[in-house]
Amino acid sequence: MSFQETLLLIPAYNEEGAITRVVAEVRALYPELRILVADDCSTDNTADLARAAGARVLSLPCHLGLGGCVQAGYKLAFGLGYETVIRIDGDGQHNPTDIPRLLDVLRQTGCEMVIGVRAKESGGLQTHFVRKIGIHFFRFILRPILGRPVSDPTSGFVAVNRRALAVFSRSFPLEYPEIETLVVLQRRQFTFEEVPCRMRQRIAGRSSITALKSVYYVIHVLLGVFVNILRFDGRSRKAPAKR
Repeated sequence: MSFQETLLLIPAYNEEGAITRVVAEVRALYPELRILVADDCSTDNTADLARAAGARVLSLPCHLGLGGCVQAGYKLAFGLGYETVIRIDGDGQHNPTDIPRLLDVLRQTGCEMVIGVRAKESGGLQTHFVRKIGIHFFRFILRPILGRPVSDPTSGFVAVNRRALAVFSRSFPLEYPEIETLVVLQRRQFTFEEVPCRMRQRIAGRSSITALKSVYYVIHVLLGVFVNILRFDGRSRKAPAKR
């Protein structure tokens, strides 16, 4: 497979315990794939270790959160002319051997986004009980909005094409972006596909989303979903300009 017009984006915040192995593993498998680590103003050695491992690093001047960090990477990729971007997390949970599978589906189906979702043999969703309830809740909420089921609306293993990049480089949810992104895609009549992948345990550290933050996560994302729905519905109902 050719990676000539593809960029691998790794958003990272304080991932010094994992980033070296993540970058090295990708480089060993796909030496020709360009790797960009978007460092969200980490307070540890994430940026230096990523460079030493062979990645290019986009160092953000202030902490933007996951959505802002991903958008910065998308914006740079779009400006540099990349046709596709694969995003994986910096904690090592996403197996890079699945990258060609996501790209194949993206190119063969013509959809705008492909999501790598946890395969059943990976043991299901390994997360806090409260967040797990939230995920199932959003599956229920999103199904009528999207017109189809979605297995894991919180997955950060994502491939997008240039049409999606054009949108996301201009506007992207700033916090917990994955769920709101699906709504944005739907309102623009873009499509997505899912690919089952074997997820792994994170290499180091722990998730920033604690059980308490999971409650905030559910409320925040729910509001974001409905704001996006109202925003796009409002645009569609605007009267055409008079000539």
